[in-house]
Formats: sequence, structure tokens, C-alpha cells
Amino acid sequence: MTAARSLKVPHTLALIFLLAALTAALTWVIPGGEYEYVDRDGRRVAVPGTFAYVDRNPQGPWELLQAPIRGMNEVSYIVVFVLIVGGVFSLIQKTGAIHAAIRWVAAAHRRNALMRASLIPIVMVVFSLAGATFGMSEEVIPFVLLFIPLARRLGYDSITGVCMCYVAAHTGFAGAFMNPFTVGIAQGIAELDLFSGMGYRFGVWVLLTAVVIFVVMRHATRVRANPRSSPVYDLDREYWSGDALDDPDEGERIEPRQRYVLWLLLGMLAGLVVGVTRLDWYITEIGALFLGVGILAAMVGGLRVNEIAVSFIAGAKELVGPALMIGFARGILILAREGEIIDTILHWLSLAISVGHPVFSAQLMFVAQTFINFLIPSASGQAALTMPIMAPLADLVGVTRQTAVLAFQLGDGFTNMIVPTAPVLMGVLGLSKIPWDVWARWMLPRQLLFFGLGLLLMVPPVLWSWGPF
Repeated sequence: MTAARSLKVPHTLALIFLLAALTAALTWVIPGGEYEYVDRDGRRVAVPGTFAYVDRNPQGPWELLQAPIRGMNEVSYIVVFVLIVGGVFSLIQKTGAIHAAIRWVAAAHRRNALMRASLIPIVMVVFSLAGATFGMSEEVIPFVLLFIPLARRLGYDSITGVCMCYVAAHTGFAGAFMNPFTVGIAQGIAELDLFSGMGYRFGVWVLLTAVVIFVVMRHATRVRANPRSSPVYDLDREYWSGDALDDPDEGERIEPRQRYVLWLLLGMLAGLVVGVTRLDWYITEIGALFLGVGILAAMVGGLRVNEIAVSFIAGAKELVGPALMIGFARGILILAREGEIIDTILHWLSLAISVGHPVFSAQLMFVAQTFINFLIPSASGQAALTMPIMAPLADLVGVTRQTAVLAFQLGDGFTNMIVPTAPVLMGVLGLSKIPWDVWARWMLPRQLLFFGLGLLLMVPPVLWSWGPF
């Protein structure tokens, strides 16, 4: 036990700061470099062939200390959103509506074999489809607080709950066939027709969704048979023991006030879908929707004014840690950007891609985009930086631009589920109480599976010269 404790991995916040320190150190080693940039449709886009080495701008201890603060400032909208989500769900949980609904679903799950077999796949298909069509990413954060208690109630673990919503949505995001934030932007920069090549992309989405459902169902079945096999068994007992299936005979009745709260929640979800898909909503509008519904649900649930205020603050307080992690993670990108090493790394990767058979070049594009996603976890930002270089490079190495877009979306999508620089991941892990190192150890073999699939999926488009349509 003493040896195990001595080898204990540092806290997630400490790990992120260590990665930031490593990034700062790299700015003293990697030469500085820059592309010229132009504005195109409101995006800052790199100009191919304009790379030039510049003087280094090494980041020292003072810049390292400033990076988390600057990171908090750059992603303040996500930080505030996470705090509001925590406060709102504290209010809703105070009404007892979520717990009552989970009891009801658990009872149905226990009685009905078809529901036991289909619940996880159906939920994951819905979230994967949301990721593949309207690019669900930050919007998935609140659902973690719903699906972790549900998963625990059904005899699974917190990892299963996170996978049901977050991993499913980001698998759909990776294999998207009409996501405007990945496919749309990348195809626009590559001068391809919007959402062209949908047939193959739809096949990619079906395959990836089927694989991730199989992986999650296998994990969930194992955990249900042997709860101690879960990597988060002890964590779940500490944080979520009240949601476990401790009493199968517990009442399933949902009180009238609780029903009204649940209807408000359903209305909120419908409003979220309409707002994101039709009204161009983003974090500010979604946060306002959650805040309004949370206050209304608390009133309908019978909470007094002081109870509403106290519960909201308590819920937000629980998420101060995750909020700090999001800002610290952003600081890594700031150090790399200020150190002038991002464009240099991109230039070196483009040189490596131009050597070898077209199939190998396409696969190297995917590998390069995977690596770049560590530094630029924003899909639209990565598209604006890399596609102006990758699209003409694809012409030179005998790879179609459609294939280059696929390499981008797969490289961008998969690693968002493991890199600590991804703010949505850090928010999700903070809500779920899962340390990043525990999650990374569980996710790494699945990432290797995704990586292998990505390499294989790059082969057919090259062999048949996948065109723009």
C-alpha cells in the first residue's frame, strides 16, 4: 500500500501545470516560425508557402505563471457556463425530480430485458447523431450530471455514464457527415462543395458509432457483473454511493411537482436543440436558457428564495476545481502560441507528409492532425490553421482534398476525448469527479483502437480517388 501511494499520479490540476511547464521548455528548443495569414469569411487563415523562421520567443517562469490566468480569460465563457450548470443542477436535484425519474427508469430497466439491452445503444446513437449533424460538443456538459447517476442506478459506473453522452457525442463529432463546425469549415477552405462526399462519411459515422457502442456495452456489462472491476469503483462509492442500486424495492412514484420539473427539463432540451440548430445559439444563450429553467424549476419544485440562492451557490462551488482546470489547460495553448512554435510544428509535419506513397501521405495527414489537436483542440481553429496548408499539399502528394478533410476531422475528433488541453473534456471530468489520469488510463486503449480505425479509413478514399461529390 505504501509503495502504491508513493507512485500515485499527481492531481489533474498539477498534471496540467506540468504539461504547461513542458510546453514552455519546448519554446527554448523549437525554432520560432510563422505563416502569413489572411482573413477569409471571418476566419484567420494561413497562406500556403509563406512559412518563415523567426526569432525565438521563449516562455520563461513569468510567462508560465501568467498562462493560467490568460487561459481563464480566453475561455471564461466555458468557465462561467460550467459554474451555471453546476448551480442549476443543484437546484433541480434539490426538487428530487431527477432522483425520482432515475428510480423509475431503473425499475423499468430491471423488469424489461429489451430495455436492458437497448437503453445504452439508443442513448449513444442519439448523442452520436447530435455530434455528427450540429456538432454537439460544449452542449453535452450538462448531460453528464444526468447520465452518471442513471448509470450508477442501473448498476454501472461513472465511466459508463460519461460514455453514454460525452464519448458518444464526440465519436459522432469525429465521424461527422454534416457537422458545420468541422466538415463545413474545412470543405469551405479546401474549396469543396458543402457537405460533399456525404456517402462515405455516413459510412464512417455508422462504423465508428457501432464500434464505440460495442466498447461501452462491453465495459458496462463487465462492471455490472463485477463492480470492483471498474477503475472508478472507489471514486463512485465516495461521490455517487447514493445513486447506486442499493434498494431494488424503493418506491417508483413521481410526485406531481416533480413531474412538472421533468416537463420543464424536457422543454429545456427541446429549446436547446432548436436554439443550436435554428437560432445559432452558443454558450451565452444556452447558459441563459439553463439558468432560466433552473430558477423556474426550483420555484415549481417548492423551493424558497433563500433555498434557491444557497443551493445554486453550493452547486457552483462544487465546480470551481473543474473551472480552474479548463483555464489552466488553455494556458498550454497560450504558451505554444506566444512561443511561436505552433506554425513551426505544422511546417515540419507538412514536410514529412510530402514523402512516400499517397496512402502513406493520407495516413500521415491524419497523424499530423491528431498531433496538432493537442495544441489546438478547437475544431474551427484547427481547420483555419491547417486546411490552407493541407489542401494544396494534398494536390502535390496525389491525395484528393476530400481525403484531406477526412484526415482533419478524424484527427481533430478522436483525441478530444483524451487530451488535457480540451476544455470540454476537462469540464466533463470535473463534473464526473473522475481524475484525468484515471480517465486517460481507461481511454488510452480505446484511443489506440480509434487510431487504428482512422489509419484504415484513410485507405479507401486514396484507392478510389475520392472526389468532391
